[in-house]
Amino acid sequence: MRDSGVRGGGARDAQGPGDPGWDESLYQDRDQGGDQGGGQGGGQGWDGSGDGTASRTGSHPSPGAGTVTGAVTDPSLVGAGTASVPGQRNGGTGGGGGGGGHRRAGGRRQPRSRKSRIFRWVAGTLSLLILAGAGAGYAYYEYLAGKIRTGDLNNGKSDVAPSKANADGDTPLNVLVLGSDARDSEANKDLGGARDTAGEPPRADVIMLLHISADRSNMSVVSIPRDTRMPIPECTDTATGKVFKATENDIINESLGRGGAGCTRAAIQNLTGVYIDHWMTVDFAGVVKMADAVGDVEVCVKQNIWDHPTPAQKGGSGLKMKAGTWPVKGQQALQWLRTRHAFGDDAGRAKAQHMYLNSMMRNLQSQSLFTNPARLNNLATKAMEAFRVSKEIGTPKKLYDLGMELKSVPANRMTMLTMPHLADPLNPDAHYIPAKADAAKIWTLLRNDVAMDANGTAANTPKPAPTKSGPAAAAPATIAVSVVNGTAGDKNGSAVENRASNVSKALVTSGFTKAKASQSAKPSKGTVVNYPTSAGEQGRADALAVATALKIPAAAVKASADVTAVTVIIGADWTSGTDYGKTAPGAGSVPTNADALNGTDKGCMDVYKPYQWK
Repeated sequence: MRDSGVRGGGARDAQGPGDPGWDESLYQDRDQGGDQGGGQGGGQGWDGSGDGTASRTGSHPSPGAGTVTGAVTDPSLVGAGTASVPGQRNGGTGGGGGGGGHRRAGGRRQPRSRKSRIFRWVAGTLSLLILAGAGAGYAYYEYLAGKIRTGDLNNGKSDVAPSKANADGDTPLNVLVLGSDARDSEANKDLGGARDTAGEPPRADVIMLLHISADRSNMSVVSIPRDTRMPIPECTDTATGKVFKATENDIINESLGRGGAGCTRAAIQNLTGVYIDHWMTVDFAGVVKMADAVGDVEVCVKQNIWDHPTPAQKGGSGLKMKAGTWPVKGQQALQWLRTRHAFGDDAGRAKAQHMYLNSMMRNLQSQSLFTNPARLNNLATKAMEAFRVSKEIGTPKKLYDLGMELKSVPANRMTMLTMPHLADPLNPDAHYIPAKADAAKIWTLLRNDVAMDANGTAANTPKPAPTKSGPAAAAPATIAVSVVNGTAGDKNGSAVENRASNVSKALVTSGFTKAKASQSAKPSKGTVVNYPTSAGEQGRADALAVATALKIPAAAVKASADVTAVTVIIGADWTSGTDYGKTAPGAGSVPTNADALNGTDKGCMDVYKPYQWK
């Protein structure tokens, strides 16, 4: 990532027309709507620097790292090195930084503020650093513990069950990463602009779902567009007791203002059917604190690029560089992350942002962070100050453990992608809706812990859920089975006709002669086989027999107090056929409209011709 020059109390003046990176088309007032809540944040001022032209990749200085003085702590806390308890810190150097992302160019919904787009994407991408850098903070345990801000894991209605363990007893890890546009401090007002909106509820301008596989061999990051319309559940602000009623069709970024990140978590769980273990949020000031702890990131363009105003399109990021690969940081990184017109549209900008993130992650891994105590301590301190996290991971030790989970994932097992989406028919120029079938495929991959890449081996592919010793299943002909059509996915969807009937007939053919199609429907994101909780181990054995007949994985077999017999709920992930195994997506089977990028991708961006220069 990049330096952004955080200084002790120096808040810089807001940019205006003529400044590098100014894009008038991005800084109109945004739509208002949705229930209102509250948010918190804090940080220091920012001092940007750097011209609009990058210098070619070659030999350039390493990122500056602060030094820490004070009493020495127990070196065993950080493995092979030693570390110092913070006393006074001599900081490194930096320039401006941030990143943004929004809708497609021209006639689209306008964002809220002058600079929120600049930081929108970077707020989320920088959040990933805590997973690699927070581990270093273990040597600072007592010091850092007082810096960590926390919130409730959940404050919205969601009945998604925790992930099931595999045969080794391991479970996947899902973390929701949010970038907040809160303007509740002078630093955030300066960084985000739009001072007249100060005090309004924060919104989630970046929404990313990070998934690390149960065996920790691979990871993926799925971005969900902030302007996606979807149901938001009833949420409660636990600080004030205020209850926000459920909404059927609201913009997902509004959820953060409905009591906090726990509400967004509930909404995303309901959308995906994926249980989210933890959440992390970062605001503008937090972004620049993290950006001050990182260095150059290489990007590439195929043609000379200058994202500037044209007769057809006002504004522009000001990004100007020659064709080739270049290191960017500070304001040049900011310009790269918010360039839209020169990369064609919002989809092009998202691709450029993913390229930046992949390059950043490769840099972090190549810097031997986990064997450099001074560098680690600096990064960890910034991370602890920058983020608000859910309470259950609100200690340096828990965040250390979280960081250690991620560090062993190789670049070729990392995948960045965006939720497949369509223009919202009710407001196609402003909002999105999920592309139902393709989005469902992404959620199925996550729920079943199937890698988004195809670079794994048999040794690190997901294993079936553990089977407990217990009674044998009853004879198939004696097991009552109810088959429910849940292919609508949610109450707003449309079910596939005759699904319950077709699957129940397949079960009868397999010997389960008591299988019957239910006359009622129960929308479900994923396919599950439930058995009565009161039936205990015998009920589980019978349900496993049914699941085996349909090639449904054992991880989908669950006890439920809501059923009186073995019940197969056919989810939106199984809309045809009677063999679930044939329709379940395999490793790397990501829909093309998710625009997935592997962590090793070092490709170049094409430049839209009006923005090429000679």
